[in-house]
Amino acid sequence: MVTTTPSSPPDQKQKSNPLLKFLGKIPWTWVITFTYLAFLLILPIIALIVKSVSEPFESFWKTATSPLALSSYEVTFVTAFAAAAINGVFGTLIAWVIVRYDFFGKRFLEAVVDLPFALPTAVAGLTLATVYSEKGWLGSLFAANGVIGALFPPTGIKMAFSRIGVWLAMMFISLPFIVRTVQPVLTELEKEIEEAAWSLGASKFQTFMQVILPPLTPAILTGVALGFSRAVGEYGSTVIIASNTPFKDLITPVLIFQRLEQYDYVGATVIGFVMLLISFVSLLAINLLQAWSKRYG
Repeated sequence: MVTTTPSSPPDQKQKSNPLLKFLGKIPWTWVITFTYLAFLLILPIIALIVKSVSEPFESFWKTATSPLALSSYEVTFVTAFAAAAINGVFGTLIAWVIVRYDFFGKRFLEAVVDLPFALPTAVAGLTLATVYSEKGWLGSLFAANGVIGALFPPTGIKMAFSRIGVWLAMMFISLPFIVRTVQPVLTELEKEIEEAAWSLGASKFQTFMQVILPPLTPAILTGVALGFSRAVGEYGSTVIIASNTPFKDLITPVLIFQRLEQYDYVGATVIGFVMLLISFVSLLAINLLQAWSKRYG
């Protein structure tokens, strides 16, 4: 008589499967998080990379290193870094004033700081172009016949429709990132530590440099990194306040859009990939610097 061994139930097979055990231990929050990031960020980036590297290397290199593309990289990243660095100083000062002082109009100042978050970038560019044009309220001061422009003959300083205009637009849209990143850290600092430093004979400058600045440095670097990233990808305001002249003030996002208007999708993808790579390397360097500053603090 032939005897057969009963097969194990399906649930026992699932319990004995290592893969199913592993999947069963993954929290559902992780699944939702990675699924959301995959569809929103990871897959589009992978598609951009695959599209760009599908071109022959010679064609890819020729497009990525063309004189026009190199000039746009320099204008975009150098100007964005200058705007973020200056906002790192003045944004910290603004956060200091908001946290440490109570004055009439404080709520209004905080609303003004957050205005670039809510204001459409095209409106911001139009406003800046109006104010800083040669006939604008501030631009007229820097024109050839203006109070400040007369010191720089014969043309004065052209604020709008120049690289300076791109810099102003990048400063405008990146300022809130520095202020709102530094503000909560500054709020948590105990003022008694400063008073203790003063009681030990430290001057206000020494107290700021040795007591206040070290714990603020990671937050400042984080704000600068966020502002830099925001400025690099800015399009709406810069395209209005700049003249978009090649080799002068043409930024990479505008160059990509111009390639798309010319139906050069491959060229736009290649330049976009290079911009993505440079941005990633820049942010990685800033994050490493931030990690070092945290250990130092």
